[in-house]
Amino acid sequence: MADHTVDPKLLEILVCPLTKTTLVFDAERQELISEKAGLAYPIRDGIPIMLPDEARPLDDSPSARKD
Repeated sequence: MADHTVDPKLLEILVCPLTKTTLVFDAERQELISEKAGLAYPIRDGIPIMLPDEARPLDDSPSARKD
């Protein structure tokens, strides 16, 4: 598996397309996290995929559940 990195300057300017808020880079999962939208945008081959339809919902985390 190749180790693809994202340009740090790009990470500084990217925002969530839905909320326009800053994103948190998860290097281990290769995702950009939008906590406000509750979505994780994938990074494929070093390219952030900033499409809401491609994003993973964060509702599978224990903190997001409302039991």
